[in-house]
Amino acid sequence: MAAERRRRAFGGLSGLLLRIREEGKDGVPEHPYLYQTDVEISLVGSSCKSPVEKFWNGSSAMYILQKATHNEESDSMEESRADDAVYASEVLPKESPGALALSVARAKQLISLYTMVQNPNMTHLGMSDLVVLPPLWARCDGSDPQHTFWIGAEPLKAANKVTGLNIYTVSCDGPTADKTRFPNLEELKREHKIRHHSSAVTTKGFAQYELIAAAAIEDTIAESGSSIYVDITWNGVEKILETPPLISAATLNIALESGDPRSPVFPLYQELQFLLALAEGLKTGVTEWPEPSESESALKLVQEFLTDLKKKLEGDYIFEIKNEAEKIKCDTAAVDSCIKSIFGERGDLDFTEQLWCKMKSVSSYQELIDCFALVLKSLERGEIQPWIHQGSSSFLSQLIQQSYHGKMEDVSLRDITPIQMLLEVGLEKMKKDYISFFIGKRRSSLLFQDYFISTSVDLQEQVHRVQKLHHMLEIMVSCTGLLQFRHENLFPLTQICMKYYKENPLNEKHVFQLPIRPALVKKFYQDDNPEVWKVEISSGHGQKEVKTTWQVSTNAPVEHGTSNTSGFLSDSTVNGSSEERLYFITMTQCSQVQFT
Repeated sequence: MAAERRRRAFGGLSGLLLRIREEGKDGVPEHPYLYQTDVEISLVGSSCKSPVEKFWNGSSAMYILQKATHNEESDSMEESRADDAVYASEVLPKESPGALALSVARAKQLISLYTMVQNPNMTHLGMSDLVVLPPLWARCDGSDPQHTFWIGAEPLKAANKVTGLNIYTVSCDGPTADKTRFPNLEELKREHKIRHHSSAVTTKGFAQYELIAAAAIEDTIAESGSSIYVDITWNGVEKILETPPLISAATLNIALESGDPRSPVFPLYQELQFLLALAEGLKTGVTEWPEPSESESALKLVQEFLTDLKKKLEGDYIFEIKNEAEKIKCDTAAVDSCIKSIFGERGDLDFTEQLWCKMKSVSSYQELIDCFALVLKSLERGEIQPWIHQGSSSFLSQLIQQSYHGKMEDVSLRDITPIQMLLEVGLEKMKKDYISFFIGKRRSSLLFQDYFISTSVDLQEQVHRVQKLHHMLEIMVSCTGLLQFRHENLFPLTQICMKYYKENPLNEKHVFQLPIRPALVKKFYQDDNPEVWKVEISSGHGQKEVKTTWQVSTNAPVEHGTSNTSGFLSDSTVNGSSEERLYFITMTQCSQVQFT
């Protein structure tokens, strides 16, 4: 009877895994599947976020097994449905990860069945046309003495045939600040040698440091979705928690969200938000106008601006474009020296750009119309002869060019016309602002210039590309002001950002990566504790290679382990001090099963 039940369980799991694999060829299935009423199986694609990425670096699709919450059937019912597979989401409510963990015993049973499914020698169980299945990981509840939270199995292949399996166990404890609980590196190496009967091992280190906190810039972008951290790897680890040597390989990781009021480029962000509001109004017919200014209204600013121009034309007033431009520019970058150095040299704002700086505070549709009515009236009467940049293509620039010859077409300031006119002017002005940084400062080549300032696409797409420019500017300013990066470091980072944004939509969650020398940022982390530190001990070569990984991290490496910490260490102080950083301790061990 037991053998028959095992055969049925084997056949049910084998058929279901094959079915999921086939249905996943055209895309990851939207629904998880139910196995024996108590196990939920999902296929996680290689392009999806992996729940085991913190301790396994495989890049292929994988099965994730966890407990199904709908588990009220009797054993007889379980047997009768052993060959059934339904979408788990049809009967399962959404639960927290902790509620979905299997017992360690059940996970081991499933790994055993998976091993049988992949074993080419199990022909007596009716397996034919054996195929290589994706790796399988089972979520565990950590109830065993080792606190096991994941068990995984990965096929070893040769010529599209399975020759064996790597079996992984992931255990986790913590958080604790007591470093006396950390093992000695020599102990870890010795245990690995005994377990795998190896005479020689190699070690590889990894450390991750958060540079935002280390650079003490909490007042700038703290409590946002932004992060700047460095990943460092090196060979030949000598002791637990050692500081990486300067000959290590390092990668800077930057993810920055725009819009923090404490950011030095926040004034530019606000200007961009008004541009986006105009674009949205053009698209939907509903525009969110800024709150009325407590100082001078946009209409009054435009009136004064036109009066100055008239006096200049009449010769009664000496008007210096550069000084006015710099005054206006200070309005958009009245922040620290970093930003002043970026925009201080652009003193060539033409009439339309200066007009944008006055009108970006318009608080209603009617005020917008009134402002443009004043401008058009002055142009029609020849009271002003403003200068504009060569190549300016906005509708207002065309009207200005017509006014040079004493003829202007009639303009009806109704419907979306005034909104589009202001949007065009703002787009041209902001494009020049950003390009003056990326091109004028020679931090980029002309390779992508046309893409970001092209007028051959519609206005909405042009606005989207300006958003990309702003996000890149946020990144460059952060690296300049916070990490003191120089041109030779900013140039490759700019190229990486521009290449990404030429091929992808705006994504402020994206992590930009830049290979760097550790010495470049060492002063920010050398006296700091790492966010993650791990050592990888390995022996063997090729498919015979096995690894033991010991890791500490400030964040829990397994999300389902944090909901019930009864088995965890709970030290928050050591020797009466709460200054020590709390770490979770994770151990990943590997063993091999050979079929041939």
